[in-house]
Amino acid sequence: MAERSRNKGPTVEKIGGTSMSRLTELVDTLFMGGRKDGDLYGRVFVVSAFGGITNLLLENKKTGEPGVYGLFANAESDHGWSEALSRVAEAMGKAHAAVLDDPGDRSFADDFVRERIEGARSCLIDLQRLCSYGHFRLSQHMMVIRELLSGLGEAHSAFVTSLLLRRRGVNARFVDLSGWRDEDEYTLEERIASGLDGIDLATEMPIVTGYAQCREGLMREFNRGYSEVTFSRIAAHIPAREAIIHKEFHLSSADPKLVGEGRVRKLGRTNYDVADQLSNMGMEAIHPRAAKTLRQAGVPLRVTNAFEPHDPGTLIDDEGAEAPGAEIVAGLDVLAVQLFEQDMVGVKGYDASILDVLSRHNVRIVSKSSNANTITHYVDSSLKSIRRVERDLNDRYPAADLSVRSLSIASVIGCNLDGLRVLAKGVAALEAAGIELVAVHQIPRSVDVQFVVGREDLDAAIKALHDAIFTEGPAELAKAA
Repeated sequence: MAERSRNKGPTVEKIGGTSMSRLTELVDTLFMGGRKDGDLYGRVFVVSAFGGITNLLLENKKTGEPGVYGLFANAESDHGWSEALSRVAEAMGKAHAAVLDDPGDRSFADDFVRERIEGARSCLIDLQRLCSYGHFRLSQHMMVIRELLSGLGEAHSAFVTSLLLRRRGVNARFVDLSGWRDEDEYTLEERIASGLDGIDLATEMPIVTGYAQCREGLMREFNRGYSEVTFSRIAAHIPAREAIIHKEFHLSSADPKLVGEGRVRKLGRTNYDVADQLSNMGMEAIHPRAAKTLRQAGVPLRVTNAFEPHDPGTLIDDEGAEAPGAEIVAGLDVLAVQLFEQDMVGVKGYDASILDVLSRHNVRIVSKSSNANTITHYVDSSLKSIRRVERDLNDRYPAADLSVRSLSIASVIGCNLDGLRVLAKGVAALEAAGIELVAVHQIPRSVDVQFVVGREDLDAAIKALHDAIFTEGPAELAKAA
């Protein structure tokens, strides 16, 4: 990466929350990494909150356990949310105390957290009091509250990172896009332009918040994928020579914990089509809308391991595959929503009606299939949302047989799977492993093959598919076809 930084043009680089929790290591490997003087600069860093902070502010991404936002939304009269906000302050204090050695820097960070947390607390108390009057409804303000809380985590991590880097002799600048106490209203483009205005990338290292407050409302459209959207818009605005996402692992052919460290392959190079398929399987290399921004701006994306700075990682661009080859096996737990209606055959409108219900309840569709009288949608959603979908569909089609089943999808993905007989090899591998195949999906545009299995079989299915598909190289697979 030090070699890449000497090429012409700046880079915009994003660091996720899990990696941010190892900030001291990142200073030695990524931010500085043996660079001196001018080689330190020409890079813009967009940072997420320290690991776990956004979960405490909003809700746990995996378990759904409510954070400050969830508690505030569900308890208008008590202050359980206020105690949760105090826990956030405590967690932030522990996070920066672990990385800031200088007492003065720790004091600055403590003051920063106190000012932001108490400001947010006062805002929520005032809003709660206002909504005790009949003319005001808390529900109308909840998305704004979600935006306010989201920005606290990124502002904290960016501020702490800039403090730490300045202590190490780097001319780092804290760029706060969170709109804290800002009376002006900006679009996202205007917010970014205002935040970066006057910065000399040749002599300064901007440390930018992953959350940006704007008129459009990032949370409303992108929920917790907002930091990658901010990152991509900054890369397009500059414009960057390259956009880089630093993760705590390489983008590999499968999860090494499932298939073994020595068996996975680093992708090295792929395209945005594969990135889209990964996103569909819940394994985002980058948010699809962020990828679209980079594609349209002509900015290539690189995904690296933050703690292996000399490894070039995986480059993602618009180039097609030089030869057919599978690249990755990914898996996702889904709910299969199946509607069977004997009178469906030959009648139009069922599919559109089901899609309308799923869209209204914000249910994400991963895959779908249909025949003469049955339509099945494989969705990534909470059971609570699906119960609402069931209720609406039963009202619309009282004579239909509606079922919901917990399943998983294991998907083999590649830029070009033509001629590799992935479906046949996959079915044979799952059969040999004793895994019952519920369904299989393949479309003529050969970029993925999806194998639907029981929830309890997903890990074994990924391993079996990876062993079968990646035992031989692409050339040997093509020859065998």
